Amino acid sequence: MASIFQPWINKSIHKKPTTNFLRKTHPVCQISTLQTSPIETPFPEQKLVIVGGTTQSGHVNISGSKNSALPILAGTLCCSGPSKLHNIPNLSDITTMMSVLRSLGVRIEVLSNGQVIVDNLVSKIRGGFFVLGPILARFGEAVVALPGGCDIGARPIDLYIQGLRSLGAVVEVKNGKVCAHAANGRRLVGGNFLLGYPSVGATETLMMAASLADGKTVLSNVAKEPEVVDLAEFLNASGASVEGAGSSTLVINGKKRLHGPEHTVIPDRIEAGT
Repeated sequence: MASIFQPWINKSIHKKPTTNFLRKTHPVCQISTLQTSPIETPFPEQKLVIVGGTTQSGHVNISGSKNSALPILAGTLCCSGPSKLHNIPNLSDITTMMSVLRSLGVRIEVLSNGQVIVDNLVSKIRGGFFVLGPILARFGEAVVALPGGCDIGARPIDLYIQGLRSLGAVVEVKNGKVCAHAANGRRLVGGNFLLGYPSVGATETLMMAASLADGKTVLSNVAKEPEVVDLAEFLNASGASVEGAGSSTLVINGKKRLHGPEHTVIPDRIEAGT
């Protein structure tokens, strides 16, 4: 492939880069075909030449944040009644989470323009790892599979387990599953927990669990990401009491019941930056 582009590359190196950049008659973008030998490739290669020098401006719609939509979808398990969510991105991870919720008995209606209605009819207590906190908080017990691998690296669940124990849960890992139940046989209770590091997943899981616990919970050294703030706003719209989102400390006063809210997921900052 290097031999095909070499004549063009060499020519470009010796050409002054500013020669044509300010010519208004020069096309902003042109595509031309490189002539190649049939021996090298049976198809003509193309190059994309982009000429700069003009101011770029305009508007673009940014999809909803996947990392915000996933915990919020899981958070609907804390709510009694339907939740209407806006700006849900159309991604495979979102489809998988919806499948997990449907397997739990949740009715999901996907509307147009990223709108989703989640009607919580849960009666079972098994599902993906992300739903551990809300299921345990709402039903007093949960059995979920350990999370799968990740190309980024290992994601230990120690913080999740320690945090849930601080909320009055008995948590054990058996045969690749996390088995948890409220020690008092009814529901979780408020407590204090200092995260060893500001894990986003652990922060979100414990925030959801504490929203339905009896009493006050204080979580320290928590994650401050915008997705954490978005989840807190969703929970507060559901009737929860979460204070301090976006700071290193969360104060949560547990409620006995949350209702389904209407909420718009924040735009994806990674997509916006790209």
